[in-house]
Amino acid sequence: MWETASAGATTRGTNQPMSPTEARRGTATAAPDHFRHSYSKDRSQLIRRLSRMEGQVRGIARMIEREEYCIDILQQTSALRAAVDSLSIMLLEDHVQGCVRTAAARGEADQYVDEVIDVVRRTLGRPVRGGARSA
Repeated sequence: MWETASAGATTRGTNQPMSPTEARRGTATAAPDHFRHSYSKDRSQLIRRLSRMEGQVRGIARMIEREEYCIDILQQTSALRAAVDSLSIMLLEDHVQGCVRTAAARGEADQYVDEVIDVVRRTLGRPVRGGARSA
């Protein structure tokens, strides 16, 4: 089981509240209640997908070692990117349906929503907005 940070956790040495990311990295005091990350139900499927991606990367490396045609290698990198995107979407869906929903039930949704928006913006190559967005 994974532990969540307590609602009032602060960054060590400051009175600033911790982001959900900081809390998960173990820099927060653990709350007495626990929950499983929502991707836990898909863990074996995620591991299988990652293993396939690992094989794709090794295949691309072999293609480069054999000096295969550039376009063929680019097609394989495109397939790898699509596999990574598919895995990311699966994790994002699980996160929103589980972790964010749990945070909302605890009254902590704003932090988690901001975090999701930031990661989606970075994924799309858009700058992360400064300052708080939540009201």
